[in-house]
Parts: sequence; structure tokens; C-alpha cells
Amino acid sequence: MSVPPPSPRLSIGLVGFGAFGRLIARHLAPYAALTIHDPYLPAGRLAAEPTAVAGDLRSVAACPVVILATPVASLAEVVQALAPHLRPGTLVVDVGSVKAGPAAILRAGLPAQIEILATHPLFGPQSAGNGAGHGLRGLKIAVCPIRGRRPLRAAAFLRRGLGLDVILTTPEAHDRAMASVQGLTHLIAKVLVAMEPLPTRMTTRSFDLLMQAVDMVRHDAPDVFHAIERANPHAAEVRQRFFALAQQLDAALSAETLDAGPDPLAS
Repeated sequence: MSVPPPSPRLSIGLVGFGAFGRLIARHLAPYAALTIHDPYLPAGRLAAEPTAVAGDLRSVAACPVVILATPVASLAEVVQALAPHLRPGTLVVDVGSVKAGPAAILRAGLPAQIEILATHPLFGPQSAGNGAGHGLRGLKIAVCPIRGRRPLRAAAFLRRGLGLDVILTTPEAHDRAMASVQGLTHLIAKVLVAMEPLPTRMTTRSFDLLMQAVDMVRHDAPDVFHAIERANPHAAEVRQRFFALAQQLDAALSAETLDAGPDPLAS
């Protein structure tokens, strides 16, 4: 009895091989043949990568799925360089921390025959773990189908293949939520890091948990903080409200008449 030949592995192109690009490569390598392009890394660094092969932009664009793991600030430049080399029907996926701006860039910069999926993995190398034994199962990912039918099939793979908690949403709804979720987390972490050294032994459980949250974002690249606080169109409003309430609380605590009465921030 003859055995049918194995099905060919899916080819995925990956543009960008920073910390998150490496995380993507590690978890997709069992499912696909990866071709990586990152002009800012030495050729030897990519050549030594065991989960993928290095390639130029044209070879990455020849893959049926292309993931853009580049900073939000450079996305327009990458899309402009990539677009002429893409084949009709290619699925292009981005993984940026904001979605409305990148989705608009992808729509405007990619040919109509290119399918588009805007995503935001709601985790990073710190929260996902860097060891080979760490999986992604149960972690959340925001998924915004922008163009074509393949984005929904890709979302199904993220759910069933990688075990991710897939949240279907829109770029606008995503950015409104992340203005508070990420905007406040990174803002508070930035201030606490600037206040270091802080106590490490005589601490409470709540303080330890707060510092664990800080540790999960303290090593993020500066462009991540910039995208979260500046590229998100709703972040400024949340940030201003946070500082206004902080000033209000500071004024109440400084008042000579402050006692154990009502919460000064209660509406």
C-alpha cells in the first residue's frame, strides 16, 4: 500500500527580527517554513537562526503569508518597499501595539488583491516566557480582519493551533481599550522605574505584584512606548485624565482639613 507524500509546509515570510520577531519565529517554526528579513541585523545573526532561513525582501514577499514585526513608526516605509513584490492573494499580517493607524497604512499601501489581517498579541517576550518550554496557550490576541477571507482562517489557526484566546475586534475599538490597558500600565511603569531604587525586601504582596507588572514592560524598546503613548489616538485623553485625578488627589492630601472622610476622587 503506497503512502501519500506529506503535504508541503506553509511558507511564512517575517519582516523584522527583534525580540517579538524571535518570539514569533520560535512558535511558528513547528508549523511553517520561515524566511526572515531584517535589514538592521547582521547577516550572520540571521544565518545562525535555527528556526528559519534569511532572505531578502523579495524572497519574503514570495511567501503566501507575510508577517510584519516592525516598529509602528517604520510600518509605512516597510509596506511601500514590500508592496511591489507581493503576489495576488498574499495575506499580510501586522502585530503592532496600535491598530487604527497601521490598518489605514496597510489598506492604502497594499494592492487590492492583497488580504490584510491587523493583529495585536496582548503579550510579549516577557509575559510569554523566553524558554523553549513556554507555550502561548491561553494568552490573548486582538484580531482585526481588514480585507479578504483568509484573515478568518488565520484567526482559526491562532485559536486551534496555538491555543490563543482570539478576540475579534475593530481597530477603533482596540485602540480605545489599549489607551487605558497599555497606556496606563506603561505610564505607571515608566514613573516607578524612574523612582528606583525602591524597596525589595520589606514589601507587601500588592507591591510585589505591581513591580512584577513593571518588570514585564521595563525592557520594552523605546519605540513600543512611543507607539502606545503617541501613536494611539486615544492615549492622550486617558493620560490627561490620569494626571488630573492624581493632581486632585495630591491637593486633597495636602489640604490641612483632610480627614478620614469621603474619598476625594469619588464621583
